[in-house]
Amino acid sequence: MSRTDSDSWDLASSVGTTATMVAAARAIASREDDPLFEDPYAAPLVHAVGVDFFTRLVDGEIELNDVDGAGARFMARLIAVRTRFFDDFFRDAGAAGIRQAVILASGLDSRSYRLPWPAGTVVYEIDQPQVIEFKSATMASLGAAPAAELRTVGVDLREDWPKALRERGFDPGQPAAWSAEGLLVYLPPEAQDRLFDNIAALSAPGSRLATEYHPDAAATIGERSKAISRQWGENGLDLDISDLFYAGERSHVVDYLTGNGWNVSARNRPEVFARYGREFPETDLLAPMRDSLAIIATRN
Repeated sequence: MSRTDSDSWDLASSVGTTATMVAAARAIASREDDPLFEDPYAAPLVHAVGVDFFTRLVDGEIELNDVDGAGARFMARLIAVRTRFFDDFFRDAGAAGIRQAVILASGLDSRSYRLPWPAGTVVYEIDQPQVIEFKSATMASLGAAPAAELRTVGVDLREDWPKALRERGFDPGQPAAWSAEGLLVYLPPEAQDRLFDNIAALSAPGSRLATEYHPDAAATIGERSKAISRQWGENGLDLDISDLFYAGERSHVVDYLTGNGWNVSARNRPEVFARYGREFPETDLLAPMRDSLAIIATRN
């Protein structure tokens, strides 16, 4: 089902399903012989959501072969590299003295529980109210305690989330570290610009932002997603991820941020893979993704 400007979801439907997908990939990646990170909460969160396909995938009951190198194993590898990139971003921000962190569209992200946050750090997680409520209740049932002061913000990013964030104690006068991970392709092009405008308005000098940019996003990852979705359909999951993307020409993130007061650095996908000792697969289906960028920006 295609997106609308007023759609809603939980962790077992529409965009919310992708949060469960990412958690499943993190659970699988955590079990690698040489893991890039460890996420002990990913598998329990997937089980709590209860989508049969992802539960069986996490439990090893489904063995999916790669589709032209772009199937389940590549998905886990991609999420592993991406997760480590954002983990390192927050670690580096903390080492630089930043004590406010904001995770946009936090989904089933467990960084507030598993990263070694410096003393005095406040982590804000923003997502749909039902997503926040579910994860908070599940983590409490697991006996998990945040490793920083966690303040959840249950609000749709299409609403006045900056106001909701400030009401939870966020201080725009102090630097913050922001993550927009796996988010932009699910926003209309104009909403992407508005998101960055709002972040800039809340960011004191020295603030940092980590995000991604996929040139021609719908086409770049659309075909790969269709191939994976067909494979998943054979195992009982009726979800076409490409239906969740917003098409249309969108601002180049590096140019947009640079023009709005940020100092920007970017690496393409193979460079990020190489940084963590992983090789980016050379297949026709994945070729368009070579130009996808991992971005870190600092507010001037």
